[in-house]
Amino acid sequence: MNVLGIETSCDECSVAVVVDGRKILSNIVATQVERHAPWNGVVPEIASRLHVEWIEDVTTRALDEAGLSLKEDIDAVAVTSRPGLIGSLLVGLSYAKGLAWAADKPWVGVDHMMAHLYAPHLEYDIEYPYLGLIVSGGHTILCRVASMDEVEVLGTTIDDACGEAFDKVAKFYDMGYPGGVALDKLAENGDADAFRFPEPRLHKGPHRYDVSYSGLKTAAVNQLEQFRTVGYEASLENIAASFRKAAIDMLVKRVRLAAKDTGIMRVVAGGGVSANRYLRIVLNEDKKLETYFPSIALCTDNGAMIAALGYHRLSKGERSDLNLNAAARVSGFRRPYP
Repeated sequence: MNVLGIETSCDECSVAVVVDGRKILSNIVATQVERHAPWNGVVPEIASRLHVEWIEDVTTRALDEAGLSLKEDIDAVAVTSRPGLIGSLLVGLSYAKGLAWAADKPWVGVDHMMAHLYAPHLEYDIEYPYLGLIVSGGHTILCRVASMDEVEVLGTTIDDACGEAFDKVAKFYDMGYPGGVALDKLAENGDADAFRFPEPRLHKGPHRYDVSYSGLKTAAVNQLEQFRTVGYEASLENIAASFRKAAIDMLVKRVRLAAKDTGIMRVVAGGGVSANRYLRIVLNEDKKLETYFPSIALCTDNGAMIAALGYHRLSKGERSDLNLNAAARVSGFRRPYP
């Protein structure tokens, strides 16, 4: 089955063609990074307007690269319907509806966080069950995955997402944009022992696997000198390395705890922060864990993961109708505290 996947949940306008949920024929990603760089962050209005301008051209390029015709060769359409920036989501969803209707193709809406979790399956044969770690600018989720349709959320962030914290610290210190990428690069030349940032203690209620990044972000931005190790310089590289270590160690500690509690030693990571160098090193070097990361190209938002997950939904007979609406949030992906 040839599935056309459309992803416009934030600032990447991406369309891909994937065969049977595995073989990528094309995966075009039109990035808006340069347009948002002056503000060091995504401006929702600009993002949605650019999607409107770009989506038809990106779709044409994806079909051309795959060497396929929409009416003759594409069997179905999959599109991100949640979560994300509502304006951006609506552009892709509306376009997919019109495209599928005009070409008389079945179509299905896809949760793009679950698509991030599926991304490594495009490159590896991964057995169930496993622990899923989804880390991005908007979400931080640790879950137990028994099958594609059985996902139990074990832990989430109670405030800022991991990627969001990276971006905010990078913006405050003018490290560059995109913030998470720039901070990760600077950290490679810094000393992680320069600052000993605190880790929050979540002890109330069912928060064993939850994380909190608000306090860590505040410590790095407003209380920096309180945590500087004597003899170390407060350079951008040292701040980046110390913050990165604290932020990622918090995640890794929860993953190891969940592995110990569940007995599941297989870990699958996805989302933009899964490209983080330190996260990859720490989890890959843990001999007790069997860890899978997507290639860097499949870490960020992309149409291939949407098409791939959409294939499995469609193969089970799932179909969406024209009444499907976009949703900015998904209940259960964030947890209140306490």
